[in-house]
Amino acid sequence: MAWLDSHAHFDPDRHHAAVIGLASTLGQHDSGLHKHQRGQLLFTRRGCARITLAQQLCLLPPSRAAWIPPLIPHRAVMQQSVDYRSIYLAASLCKDLPPQVCIIDVSPLLRAVLEPITDAAFDSDWTQGRNVHLLGLCLDEIRTATQQPMLLPMPEDKRLAPLLAIPDRLPPTLVVLEQHIGASGRTIGRIFQRETGMGYQQWRQQWRLMRAIELLATGHSLSHSAFELGFASDSAFIAFFRHMTGRTPKAYLD
Repeated sequence: MAWLDSHAHFDPDRHHAAVIGLASTLGQHDSGLHKHQRGQLLFTRRGCARITLAQQLCLLPPSRAAWIPPLIPHRAVMQQSVDYRSIYLAASLCKDLPPQVCIIDVSPLLRAVLEPITDAAFDSDWTQGRNVHLLGLCLDEIRTATQQPMLLPMPEDKRLAPLLAIPDRLPPTLVVLEQHIGASGRTIGRIFQRETGMGYQQWRQQWRLMRAIELLATGHSLSHSAFELGFASDSAFIAFFRHMTGRTPKAYLD
């Protein structure tokens, strides 16, 4: 186990044990695009992280975890202070785990076993004793965890590049987008359906949800978040959030 400061970089592939655990509190941090030979479970105890994948944006909200399979290029950007736990699993341990990046709920049991795993020395033996039971519980909890819809596929069409240029900016309405790229709403809808699996309005709503969680989790007020995301009132924002998640913003973050 190691604690890192906000300027540290850690390479789990330099170590030989089947499991490597890491505990860290980072401020503003950008990992840069990279990949591991190992699978990674990244659990944010406080704060949130934005993970960029090939043609996908992924948000890791507080108290959830991101599962990143081996050899998947990714970039993690953390805003403000993020308190997290990370475990890196040898590829041989990942065969029964999800084959794609996903955001999962963290059960009380998974949360509990992550602490002794990240406390363990880097040269620990995970084939016997207490460690083998901790690892077995951890793998089973990852495998059976409920997944959260926190991945947003991005279109590849070059006419839509402005959508990718500033990921913090609210995507335009369909009418504005039609005028901007000179294509009909029907054409735009076909592009999004083909390249993201969603219509434009559905895609834009998913973007708003992910950005709403990011704003709230980094300390912005509900009123500020509602204004930034184009809602006419706080109540309209809360109704949208409840429709998308089944919970109010406060209940979701708690």
